[in-house]
Amino acid sequence: MPVSSEPPDVAKLLHLIFLSTSWGMQIWVTFVSGRFVWLVMGSCLTRHTYGFIWSKLFPYYLHIGSACAFFNLTIFAMYHPSELLTFVAALQITVFFVCVAVAALNAEWFGRTTSDILADMHQIERSYGLGQEIGFFTSKSYRKLRESDPAYRKMSRQLIIYHALSSLCNLCCIACNGWSLCYLAAHLSAL
Repeated sequence: MPVSSEPPDVAKLLHLIFLSTSWGMQIWVTFVSGRFVWLVMGSCLTRHTYGFIWSKLFPYYLHIGSACAFFNLTIFAMYHPSELLTFVAALQITVFFVCVAVAALNAEWFGRTTSDILADMHQIERSYGLGQEIGFFTSKSYRKLRESDPAYRKMSRQLIIYHALSSLCNLCCIACNGWSLCYLAAHLSAL
C-alpha cells in the first residue's frame, strides 16, 4: 500500500520555481510586455522587423511555458500517489495535465502555425512593396491588398484564427496556473 511522504525541500522549491516562472512569464508577456513593447517597438521599427522579432521570441516563451507545466505535473504527481489522492489533489493533477496539453499544443501547433502564416504574409507584402513602413496605422494599403489578393486574404483569415486559438491556449494556461497558485497558497502551513 502506498504511503504519502512529505516532499523534500528541493522538490518544493523546484515546484515553486517552475510554477512562479510560468505564471510570471505568462502575465508579463500577455498583459504587460505585449502592450508596452507593441507601443514602443511599433513606433520605432518597421512592421516586418517587429513581426520578425516576435516570431523569434514567441517560440522560446511557448516552449519554456510547456516545460514548466510538464515539470509541475511531474513533481506534483511524484508526491501524490493515485491511491491516496483526495478530490482536490486529483483536480490539481487534472489542472496540471490540462496545462501541459494546452501549452504543448500551443507551442507545437498554434504558435508555430501563426508564425509561419505571418512569414508567408510578409513575403506577399514585400512583393507589393509593403512592410517597411514604421508604425501600425497604415492599414489602408493592407486592406487594399486583402481585397485584391485572394491568397493574402486567405492567409489573413487563417492568421486571425490561429492567433485567436493561440491566445485562448495562453489564457487557459494562465487560468490553470492561477488555480495551481491558489491550491499552493491554500496548502501553505506558514509564511
